[in-house]
Amino acid sequence: MSESKKDLLCYKKTNFYEVATPEQIDAAYDYAKDYMKYLDASKTEREAVATSIAMAEAQGYVPYTFGMALAQGGKYYYNNRGRSLFLFRIGSAPVAEGIRICAAHIDSPRLDLKQSPLYEDGGFGFFKTRYYGGIRKYQWVATPLALHGVVIKQSGESVSITIGEDDADPVLYINDLLPHLGQNQNSQPLGTAIPAENLNILLGSRPLEGEESDKIKMNILNLLNQKYGIVEEDFLSADLSLVPAAKARDVGLDRSLIGSYGHDDRVCAYPAMTALFENPDAARSTMVILADKEEIGSDGDTGMQCELLLDLLYEIAKAFDANFGQMKANSICLSADVTACFDPNFAEVFDGKNVSRINCGVAMCKYTGHGGKVATNDASAELVAFIRRIMAKGEVVWQAGDMGKNDLGGGGTVAKYISKHNIPTVDIGVPVIAMHSPFEIVSKADVYTAHKAFAAFYTLD
Repeated sequence: MSESKKDLLCYKKTNFYEVATPEQIDAAYDYAKDYMKYLDASKTEREAVATSIAMAEAQGYVPYTFGMALAQGGKYYYNNRGRSLFLFRIGSAPVAEGIRICAAHIDSPRLDLKQSPLYEDGGFGFFKTRYYGGIRKYQWVATPLALHGVVIKQSGESVSITIGEDDADPVLYINDLLPHLGQNQNSQPLGTAIPAENLNILLGSRPLEGEESDKIKMNILNLLNQKYGIVEEDFLSADLSLVPAAKARDVGLDRSLIGSYGHDDRVCAYPAMTALFENPDAARSTMVILADKEEIGSDGDTGMQCELLLDLLYEIAKAFDANFGQMKANSICLSADVTACFDPNFAEVFDGKNVSRINCGVAMCKYTGHGGKVATNDASAELVAFIRRIMAKGEVVWQAGDMGKNDLGGGGTVAKYISKHNIPTVDIGVPVIAMHSPFEIVSKADVYTAHKAFAAFYTLD
């Protein structure tokens, strides 16, 4: 068979660097610089919302409140309790023709403080934690950590706390066992060698002078009270989390990769927004959702199972005398979430013919879930054909791929929570190495193609 015939009949992933011009490669590397700044400023969902609002306001977006008048060309954002965010722009086309929705999430696996976290034992002060999302516990010990979050006092006063990010700050830490005494630990399964109740945050060892008991605990409380004006009971009404203290960094001698905490899923949230801002005159109305709680099931009043999306869509339809059901049926959503990237060090868990590859562009997953397509949206062939068409028109380097081999695990996204409202939805996002670890890896080329893909989605048919 001739090479041209093979190219015509066979599906082959395209490596960005094999087809991109030098200018496009430079554009991808330049795009990565601002993305890395966004990562460093957005280590929690609250920080991501605040940073994203600042970006949106710089582009002319204004706060939306229910009942507020909407206008063609208007650009709005709805801040949902500081933990999730909806950005939407009303295009020139009738809203009954549908809205292009791009839904990412801005929460990431981490360690949260328990409600009564502070104690001392064995000459040390510690915080007790409850892990959030699917972490691998052994990855979080013996690594520098930072404390981020807010404390809400009984009076309602909000106190923001960030410790461990500035070079002058101390960092926090989880003790690990020395190898000299780790023989029994070494024989345990990887998933249980570090018990969850051992993920205790080391705070210090200095006693407070003049105290007769709990001297170290009292010293920690005294320091927190002096700096933030809080007392121990204030932990009951706090959202405080431990995240890696490291900043986003170039990885590799060629600087082609980005290492950071929180790529999952801010690596899709950021391109979804920049593509929206880049196309202020798109005919179709567009919406970007930055959701919370995806890593723990999308529950609660800031997760995608909340009916807020329907409330906002209803308000848009009502403002333009459009049929609500018709508008939903004509809308399309990209569930913008990451997927697994092929790693040759663990090749045995991947189906080589159906896995996303590094530098081959943003990846579409027709279905996620686990086992026999359990808990998945499973996009239709018609919707996937639409994705193929707009990617071709937009000259986007992209690929198709799923999570891994059958029955080896799986994962989920917000797609099923949006498609149940009669909004056709498909997953598309950036492939990630070491997903859910404290330092994940993505390709600069793949991040850039996500931006190009979302721009094509907003503007093309």
